[in-house]
Amino acid sequence: MPPPRASAPTVTTPGPEVAALRGALRRARGSLARDLPWIGCRDPWSVLVAEVMLQQTSTGRVAQHWEPFLQRFATPAACAASTQSEVVAQWVGLGFNRRAQSLHRAAVVIEQRHGGRVPSTVDELVALPGLGPYSARAVASFAFGRAVGVVDTNAGRVLARAVANARLAPAGAQALADRLVAGVASAPVNQSLLDLGAQFCRARPRCEDCPARAACRWRRAGGPDPARGSAGVTQAQAPFAGSGREMRGALVRALRDGPRSRRTLRARVGAPDGRFEAALVALEREGLIEVAGRQIRLRA
Repeated sequence: MPPPRASAPTVTTPGPEVAALRGALRRARGSLARDLPWIGCRDPWSVLVAEVMLQQTSTGRVAQHWEPFLQRFATPAACAASTQSEVVAQWVGLGFNRRAQSLHRAAVVIEQRHGGRVPSTVDELVALPGLGPYSARAVASFAFGRAVGVVDTNAGRVLARAVANARLAPAGAQALADRLVAGVASAPVNQSLLDLGAQFCRARPRCEDCPARAACRWRRAGGPDPARGSAGVTQAQAPFAGSGREMRGALVRALRDGPRSRRTLRARVGAPDGRFEAALVALEREGLIEVAGRQIRLRA
């Protein structure tokens, strides 16, 4: 009896709405391109650093810190060989300092388990500390050309409006993003999708100026805005000024140059006792600082 014939590979067709958006993104790629230093970068470690920095932080702030950080920690080996406190000190100004802690841990894992090379598959990347599904897919696409779509706030709005004209659950949004890059180079398509969402398909969309307006299902059919409540579309953060995040960042900055006493530290940041103590407790709980006698310092 002859062996069974191998089945032909499944070919995923994009569908008319997906194909229309893909074509619009291709035609508008040049005009959509943003002047950000990591766009077009293919070095896996540099891309990974950018994606971790971009979690919950604006592109403008990341653009100021990405290159200086890489000058200090140019490779996973350089980051892994440094102390956590050195990495956190270099991170100052980006906020959410636990990401620096996670990035340092990721560098150690890359050194110990991957021979110093950033892994290339989504499953391996998402297993690294600090990388969620979006960041893992972004690194896989932008650094390695893997055929995976990326769905963040910007992409989620575009997919819900232009392709579905309906609210999208996470699985549905990811399926559309994956279809968008099926059979083509994923990095340029994903980047143009993000650029479109950042500049035109915003929370308050600039439909009349949008280069993809002819391909937009919502613009043609109308109805309630499907982006609201769709997968990947997040709510605005609470104001930074006066927040616990602001106080924790001020404490980390004050400790950047070395240990300080509690009294000196309180005077340095000029905080009311309640906010000061709450921020210290949070930073110690997160493993970012330690109290050694009368001195408070960044954890090594």
